[in-house]
Amino acid sequence: MSFSSLGLSASLVKAVAAQNYTAPYPIQQEAIPAILQGKDVLGIAQTGSGKTASFVLPVLEKLQGTRASRNRFVKVLVLVPTRELAVQVGDVFKTFAGSLPQKIKTFAVYGGVSINPQMMQIGSVEVLVATPGRLLDLVSSNAVHLSEVEVLVLDEADKMLNMGFEEEMNRILALLPRNRQNILFTATMDEEVQDITTRLLSDPLRIEMEVEKQNPDLIKQLAYLVEPERKGPFLRYLIRQENMKQVLVFVSSTRTADNLVGKLLKNGLQAMALHSKKSQGARTDALTKFKAGKLRVLVATDLASRGIDIQFLPHVINYDLPRSPKDYIHRIGRTGRAEAEGEAISLVSAEDLHHFKVIQKKAGKKVSLVETDDLDLSGY
Repeated sequence: MSFSSLGLSASLVKAVAAQNYTAPYPIQQEAIPAILQGKDVLGIAQTGSGKTASFVLPVLEKLQGTRASRNRFVKVLVLVPTRELAVQVGDVFKTFAGSLPQKIKTFAVYGGVSINPQMMQIGSVEVLVATPGRLLDLVSSNAVHLSEVEVLVLDEADKMLNMGFEEEMNRILALLPRNRQNILFTATMDEEVQDITTRLLSDPLRIEMEVEKQNPDLIKQLAYLVEPERKGPFLRYLIRQENMKQVLVFVSSTRTADNLVGKLLKNGLQAMALHSKKSQGARTDALTKFKAGKLRVLVATDLASRGIDIQFLPHVINYDLPRSPKDYIHRIGRTGRAEAEGEAISLVSAEDLHHFKVIQKKAGKKVSLVETDDLDLSGY
């Protein structure tokens, strides 16, 4: 199946080819025609399944040949849970919109940076990607109006609800016109997501991508039994011995992230931290360098476990185990994306063993556990 067979114009098909998309992913094959037909869509899929393009492409297609938006009245609203995802989705829109014959202005807004430049640039925007809190700030300042939104996209809906954005989302929904198309993507379906789905979507096309179908055997999973006091040296040993050029390391707290980066730098390994206490500028800088291959190690809290699209990332390391099996799946899902192989490594202490068994059971895959007590880590 080709992208042109999904109903996309020659301009968009050419733009897709320029980004090295060879064939549409399964979720794109179902979502793109449905969105073009104006149907509501419910997509249940992990990050890495191709879901961003599955709504970006048809939304841009639908805007071709339409009148430009009134100043500060957006046509398409995309809500996302984090600043990083807002930037990422906004970049995807800009990439494809730049190849279209009709100019479509897209813009991403989020907190952590000054609101004034965003207020100045938001005029004549047709596609607005936003985090809930910053969007409400802009609405209250009359910088943007939502009464003419034609398409609403909720991306990572479960993450937004888990982060406590339910009240903000309800306030935003109350500002939108009743007659609109709704598109909702989520990685999981719990009661909260089911409730908003029932309230928001009208006879939606339900697309569910099984985790096993997305990346069967693409992620090589391995675990090492390492006591807490040896984890730092063992991590440095792994990076050097395996000659890891690009590795995403997950930790449980901002303090651990900063301490770990300090130790890595002290030992000659280029590293930066990504977490909620970093400024937006620092977070963007770290992520940009890491994506470009200019940063060897990115140490992150679960802020980065969803929605961060790093193509062909070869290694993910759980320095600390996540709290839940779902977070484990999202973390390791940063590698093994689409059709690329990857490696996910977990450092497990004796007190973590029971929790790790639970994670394996829920994830449906047994992971080999290698002991490291006899390994000489002096010098690391």
